[in-house]
Amino acid sequence: MAIADQFAVNNQTKSIPATMLAAVYRGVNDVRLETVPVPQIGAGELLLRVHTCGVCGTDLKKIATGSHSAPRIFGHETSGVVAAVGAGVRQFAPGNRVVVFHHIPCRQCYYCLHQTFAQCATYKKVGCTAGFEPSGGGFAEYVRVMDWIVEQGTVRMPDGVSFEQACFVEPVNTCMKGIQALRLQPGETVLTIGQGPIGIILSVLARRAGASVITSDLYPERLKITESLGFQNTVDASKHDVVSTVRGQTEGRGADAVILAVGSNGLIRPAMDAVRPGGRVLLFAQTQRGEVVVDPAAICVDEKALVGSYSAAVDLQDDSVRFVMSREMDLERLISHRFPLQDSARALELAAHPQPASMKIVIQPGSTWKRGSWEGSKH
Repeated sequence: MAIADQFAVNNQTKSIPATMLAAVYRGVNDVRLETVPVPQIGAGELLLRVHTCGVCGTDLKKIATGSHSAPRIFGHETSGVVAAVGAGVRQFAPGNRVVVFHHIPCRQCYYCLHQTFAQCATYKKVGCTAGFEPSGGGFAEYVRVMDWIVEQGTVRMPDGVSFEQACFVEPVNTCMKGIQALRLQPGETVLTIGQGPIGIILSVLARRAGASVITSDLYPERLKITESLGFQNTVDASKHDVVSTVRGQTEGRGADAVILAVGSNGLIRPAMDAVRPGGRVLLFAQTQRGEVVVDPAAICVDEKALVGSYSAAVDLQDDSVRFVMSREMDLERLISHRFPLQDSARALELAAHPQPASMKIVIQPGSTWKRGSWEGSKH
């Protein structure tokens, strides 16, 4: 047993408190630090003590738009330590270091059989909660993990892999799904618009698929991170026209594929302009419903394809776990700010209004753990 696990076992055998702190969503742009009951678990379930939870753009949009009823506790990019297990749980024990998915499909319905897992009714049910309507729960000290997630969506962390690295398993899965949807061929030219954490991961995966990648962003600071990862073909969108630059590098055609990793509908038209006739544009960050103006002739006459990809895919779960746990990419490098749970409002505000120097924001309820209960992993 790893030193970290041994310390965790010693720590978790102590009584679990009756109450905990959580960042509770109470309405549009209203998230409050509150004391709430520690969730009770049933047979087949486990209680996870949260160490790190990444802040995801989809949670930010829910908070900003009020698209979901209140109260809720969001947060789904969650890693931590098993604090307790319910009756019948054999594969996990208190002290195990794990990362959890919050959605797992049934694998039997029409959508699952057609590998459109995010449309499965079971997948749409959230299997992790810190109380109230299940919504992930990672912005809290403890999370209840329901039985179908315990069975198919909870992953042990290898020794030496940090909680911070592990919390990227779910977002990496979503990126792998997007790259798969693009059906990239080796040697194709790909433009990735937006070099936030997700845009960088998408760029790395596109390069991994054999593509030649052009990256663009309005913030030169982000392009420096991209360059440090080996991407030399970058376009500073604050100074240069991205569409003309890409066409200039591709004999006037445009890129074979464009990845739009920014949640701005106003960038859909430039993305379509930057892709060649017969090329593909992946909408990755357009998660809010609404209307946009699209040139229909670009799709019909120019045969350009708009491709969508949303959430994770269960058939890529093992691949995403291997990618993250093997540290094929040092994902911790993408974290710019770490906030304790007590400062969750500041964390969410910064994530919702990113600055040039801000990248991945994580909330760490585990930052208040006694030293030793998590010692042995990097963070």
